[in-house]
Amino acid sequence: MPGTGPKSFQCVACGKRTRPKERRFVNTDVYKGFIQHLTIEVAANDVTCQTCFVKYKRSAKTVKPKLCENVTDSEDTPKDPNYVPPPKKPRNDNQFKSPQNIPLPILSSGNSHSTCCICKKRGSKLMTVSIDCRTRLFVEKGHLLLAGSRCCCKHLDSDKYFNEEALCSVTDNSTNSQEGSTYFNKTDISSLIANIRAIAVRNERYRIDFDNNHSLTDADYQNLTGITKADFNDLCLLLSSSTSIRCTKNRTSRTCIALLLVKLRTGMSNRLLSTLFNIGKSSVRRAIMSARQFLSVNFTPRNVGFQHVTRDDVIEHHTRPLAQELFGTMINKPAILVVDGTYIYIEKSNNFQFQRRSYSIHKNRPLVKPMVIVTTTGYIVSILGPYHADSKNNDASILKHNIKTNMENMKDWLQTDDLLVVDRGFRDSLEFLSELGIKYQMPTFLQKGQKQHTTEEANASRLVTKIRWIVESVNGRLKQWRYLQNVMPNTQIPAIGDYVRLVAALCNRYRTPLNTGTTEGDQLVAAKMKVLASKGNALQQRVQEENLDT
Repeated sequence: MPGTGPKSFQCVACGKRTRPKERRFVNTDVYKGFIQHLTIEVAANDVTCQTCFVKYKRSAKTVKPKLCENVTDSEDTPKDPNYVPPPKKPRNDNQFKSPQNIPLPILSSGNSHSTCCICKKRGSKLMTVSIDCRTRLFVEKGHLLLAGSRCCCKHLDSDKYFNEEALCSVTDNSTNSQEGSTYFNKTDISSLIANIRAIAVRNERYRIDFDNNHSLTDADYQNLTGITKADFNDLCLLLSSSTSIRCTKNRTSRTCIALLLVKLRTGMSNRLLSTLFNIGKSSVRRAIMSARQFLSVNFTPRNVGFQHVTRDDVIEHHTRPLAQELFGTMINKPAILVVDGTYIYIEKSNNFQFQRRSYSIHKNRPLVKPMVIVTTTGYIVSILGPYHADSKNNDASILKHNIKTNMENMKDWLQTDDLLVVDRGFRDSLEFLSELGIKYQMPTFLQKGQKQHTTEEANASRLVTKIRWIVESVNGRLKQWRYLQNVMPNTQIPAIGDYVRLVAALCNRYRTPLNTGTTEGDQLVAAKMKVLASKGNALQQRVQEENLDT
């Protein structure tokens, strides 16, 4: 045995070095047989430590002595017919562990129960690192934490796994690790292989796993769902309510949310999502429908709609100073909104009446039109609709219908002298807006027989375009979710409004404003634009005065 000498005695059972007062020689046949029962060969002058000897004594006490052969039950002693003898306790002779004599080139640490394995600080409120956490650390970093390792609570995240700072601080400080090797026994090796196999089976089964917060990187979340990992976790906090999505054996509530966002972001078919998530096609369809209905009730109304934001909040936090300088007043600031319609293309319908009403002569294809209402910073106040695309549902008709029916209490939200920035498609609704006391700004258009805008009309149109471009950028941001850009199947037409409003809610909550501007910079730009707009066209005046055009 290595290390055995006249002054060195190692325990034959556990391999520890024994002190003179703790040595127990294996000098009896019973003790020797008990040690040999553990498949350990015992030689002359072998010793065990005090701990192993105590285990032997305890195991010997569990074996009850047999009754004497001359003691028998008397025939005259009455016997209880209902007597049931107590069950015999199983004999547990194998309480020793096999010695750790198998070296493997694996770095390990964390053999102390009173010291944190990460920051090496001593404390009384240390948490025991779970076996799943230790196995995942070994799979990812190749570093093994020994059983019983403890760490501070601050090193673990919500999933009871090490955070990024803790992963970078793991070092090899184990006394068991000598020259880059760690000693194992057969039980430790079998347990390690079983845990690694479980992780491999899970990765094989779930190709894209959103339940494990560390299986995908932040860039993967951004590419698949359009939002970051932290934003996805914030969205899933809604699942803690009693009316959350029902979990099944095929998918969890987080997987349902992920399926919906991945479909919206990438535009993949249910068949392709079934392959990526290893879920049946019908289960994918039901999961997406459940997630859409849940978010439409618990998430979308909190981030989109006239009721989710106040008029004062829009004026103070979602209005560019440039817009207030150009079209507002600094004393009584109005609410400035930009209104425009967008297109969602759909398939040709077999319903003749719906096909006629959804066919757009402008685009020469069937589509539906949601009405988008945004602020001058790009914050989406509300999305109404969708509406048909025929001549009866142009932008002006849709806007008048929204206000007349008081959708989302628009009349109570809008006040006198508030400003709507629109394009030329709303020209038929300008008189209606004036009757309600709502101001408007629209690019000018050529009158009948007019070939060119005047200088004043051109400058006025440029001022409007300086503010109105934001709604076009918002429409482009919505179409970054490919499912809204592609041709929508007819089976999903009733859910188009939910999809568009959900994407708008995600943009409002998790995306930065498109353009906020600064007070000083916008004031300088607005002042310069006003001065230039008030000037005439000197070149045109000279051409007309000197007849240079003839």
